[in-house]
Amino acid sequence: MILNSTRKTSLLFIVLMLFTFGCSPAPSSQMKAAGSGSWDSPFTVDEAITNQDGTTATVEGYIAGQPISENNVTKSQFPSDYALALADSASETDTSNMIYIQIPSSFRSAFGLQSNPELMGGKIKVTGELTDYFAHAGVKSASKIESVDNGGSDPGEPTDPPSYEEYYQPAEGKSGAALKQSLHDIIDDHQELSYSDVWEALRNTDEDPNNPNNVILLYSGRSQSERLNGGNIDDWNREHVWAKSHGDFGTSMGAGTDIHHLRPTDVTVNSSRGNLDFDNGGSPHEEAPGNYHDSDSWEPRDSVKGDVARMLFYMAVRYEGDVSDEVDLELNNQVNNGSNPYHGKLSVLLEWHQQDPVDDFERRRNNIIYEDYQGNRNPFIDHPEFVEMIW
Repeated sequence: MILNSTRKTSLLFIVLMLFTFGCSPAPSSQMKAAGSGSWDSPFTVDEAITNQDGTTATVEGYIAGQPISENNVTKSQFPSDYALALADSASETDTSNMIYIQIPSSFRSAFGLQSNPELMGGKIKVTGELTDYFAHAGVKSASKIESVDNGGSDPGEPTDPPSYEEYYQPAEGKSGAALKQSLHDIIDDHQELSYSDVWEALRNTDEDPNNPNNVILLYSGRSQSERLNGGNIDDWNREHVWAKSHGDFGTSMGAGTDIHHLRPTDVTVNSSRGNLDFDNGGSPHEEAPGNYHDSDSWEPRDSVKGDVARMLFYMAVRYEGDVSDEVDLELNNQVNNGSNPYHGKLSVLLEWHQQDPVDDFERRRNNIIYEDYQGNRNPFIDHPEFVEMIW
């Protein structure tokens, strides 16, 4: 084949370019991210942020709040259904690590945060145009949005909560004492377990997601055989997070067997905690690293501080003493509450709730209690924003 002079020149230019720059890949700043951006292989949020080129692609991430300006994302009291922010971590707070999603009208009833605040922390996939929104890395003109089921250790386990619109509908538009009373009415009537039934329930609710034959102990974090329970050294037993002497309800059905606040703990660690109120400070616990205690308080490890707070919030709402023989439990800002039906320290619990957000272990536990045992839920796991609306 004979090449004309123009084609010869073009070919020579290409050859020279290859020799000059080599055949190595383009600089990383110019490359597409590892994900393909397809529905089956979506971009992470970080990948989508680096690929703001106006193409249509799919991104997957956790709902981290609602953008209300370029550098401001709210995580509660959402003003509208028009936008949400995604991140690669449900607890992300840095807006530079988020991508802002414009929600078209056809998706607002299902994915708008004002209508569906319970979606906070959940995982979704969005297909749309990768382009600025709110002068921030974004996705516009979404053509597809779906929730992603994160699943549990067993695909057959309950993972989906009930319809929040239905379950929490009576509490809509309320705050303060009115919201507290409404939530009490919602979660008040439930199946009560016997104290012996609690053993088997905790084997299920607190199962180690990496070993279905073990449970995770609340304070120590140790994974231990679910059958190694009882009263011997290194056994696990049933810890009342709201100390049962605070209101003197003991182990009677009701507050004494409510598994929303009963957790497996090491026998000796449980004994060390005793009936102490919760507060920061003290000496390290030798058997449970990360826990601290002194004569009047107990500080749990960081990764369960929020869990502890939300269990106590639940108890203070569920038990209002409005029926015969039921104690009225309340939170206060004190320690040394003794046998009074109070638990503290409220200001610290509120801090812990913010420091340690709801995680998948808590959500799974809440779902199992609702589906398999008591038929009621902890509202502060489903709706963390309820805490600041009441306290």
